[in-house]
Amino acid sequence: MGVKNLWDIFESCKKTLPLHHLQNKRVCIDLSCWMVQLQNVSKSHCLKEKNYLKNLFHRLRALIALNCSLIFVTDGSIPAIKISTYRRRLNLPSEVSHDGINPQKVSSLRRNMGSEFSCMIKEAKLLGMALGIPCLDGIEEAEAQCALLNSEKLCDGCFTSDSDVFLFGGRTVYRDICLGDGGYVVCYEMADIEKQLGFGRNSLESACQIVKSIGDNVVLQKIASEGLAFAKKTKGSKKQPKNGSKKQPKNSNCSKENSLDHKIKVNETVNTSQRDDQFLQVIDAFLNPKCHAADSDAVHRVLAQHPFQHVNLQQICGQFFEWPPEKTDKYILPKIAERDLRRFANLRSTSLELGLKLLLHEMPTKCPVSEIIKQRKVQGKECYEVSWEEMHGLKTSVVPADLLESACPEKIVEFEERRAQKKKQNHPKAKPKKSRNMSCVDDDNIYQKLQNLLLDTESGSNSAQCPLATRAVISANAMPAREANPTIRDPLVHMKLESSHHYGSSISGHEVGQSASQCEIIDLLSPSPQIRHRTVSEHENGNVQRIDVINLSDSETEMSVEHERKARDLRSFIATIKNDNS
Repeated sequence: MGVKNLWDIFESCKKTLPLHHLQNKRVCIDLSCWMVQLQNVSKSHCLKEKNYLKNLFHRLRALIALNCSLIFVTDGSIPAIKISTYRRRLNLPSEVSHDGINPQKVSSLRRNMGSEFSCMIKEAKLLGMALGIPCLDGIEEAEAQCALLNSEKLCDGCFTSDSDVFLFGGRTVYRDICLGDGGYVVCYEMADIEKQLGFGRNSLESACQIVKSIGDNVVLQKIASEGLAFAKKTKGSKKQPKNGSKKQPKNSNCSKENSLDHKIKVNETVNTSQRDDQFLQVIDAFLNPKCHAADSDAVHRVLAQHPFQHVNLQQICGQFFEWPPEKTDKYILPKIAERDLRRFANLRSTSLELGLKLLLHEMPTKCPVSEIIKQRKVQGKECYEVSWEEMHGLKTSVVPADLLESACPEKIVEFEERRAQKKKQNHPKAKPKKSRNMSCVDDDNIYQKLQNLLLDTESGSNSAQCPLATRAVISANAMPAREANPTIRDPLVHMKLESSHHYGSSISGHEVGQSASQCEIIDLLSPSPQIRHRTVSEHENGNVQRIDVINLSDSETEMSVEHERKARDLRSFIATIKNDNS
């Protein structure tokens, strides 16, 4: 039943629309067509894995997130006019009743509800019911019921891959759907078909009659070679038997021939009338399909809003897919939350259209969003991560920024204020940068402190060595200490000795100890003074007591060496700092 290759005829009217086109629309679904598509995709997998049902689940949750209200429509009984085709497909013999009347002329045929495909339909209906998707069981053809709902404007479109939906009166038909990045739907509008091709519903049914009369295999060749003139010839051929019957035969032979011709023409007329009856049955099946009326209780029931059954869905996914409840929630709860937010946005936009500028806390329905956590970008789109109010245990998820702006712009304002306040707390006023001159001054101060530290270290070391340095022994006949031990490097002793010889005073042992306690501090960074040799007269040699310096302790020498090493390292460190700053 229907017109073959109708999709090819409508190819020029095909439109590919983004998946977002289905937002806030009510769409009915020819469930049998979807299950056939999903089963073909999953043919390479075992049916026990139920991949067809998993694909249906992901397809449905993507549409739920767009607040697309869905209605499943299933096939009922097989129409009487399609019984012969149905049996031919299943290789079943044509049944004839005891009175010789073919039962396909009497009533429709009930489908086998125990078949494998019927079981798949039952599973899909259970899944849809848990997701809040109602199902309308058709009386006969599901596409006919979808077309009626669409033509009566009870839904915005219908999903089906059966082109008969146009002959049943469908206006907006979605043939295919693709999910993922850049998801889309393939759409056909009857308005485009009428405008571009000049075909309406009645003309399509007339075309169906012509195709049946000529044959599916040659109709396109006839149109290509003769145009539509062959259709007029078929109508004119019906009048020939009437004109031929008025002629009288001239002899008996002619009468016999005419009688034979008459029988043949009568048979042709009978066949033509039977064929015309079939055409009328086909046209009547399209014009008056057996469907639930638009005002019936069954239709009103599926048009009502059905709740989401959270626990039931967890059980079904655990039974069919062996998923734990956490995995089911991960897949479906963010989509349910986004759908509820879209519904809240629709309610708010409707109130604005009515002139009611209600604040967020004045809305009759509580906003499902608790607060915005942070700003996100998903696949190049601006989004927000939000926390939810009483969303079946869902804490946070990501929603589009434009949706949040239309639903609750106040939440965005609060988020921006919190973020600005947080920035002020985390980023105090920046300290003014020190100038180069200030930096140089600080470097000089550090250098001076290090130098003082060096001098203090040497002073402490000398003061520690002074008690040990009661090493002056008075010997009248001994050589001067400088001459007896020329390797002495103690600058303090040299300084004192130089001073004593310069003034020519007599130095006693007590005076040497006293002078050693009064140590003069000399900058070690400055070069050591040259040792000056002075000629002493014999008179002075006789009057001056000579001093012999004796190292009384080995630890003193070791301490001096260690002290010199540390002082040398400290001087090297100070020079390095000074070079770096310069």
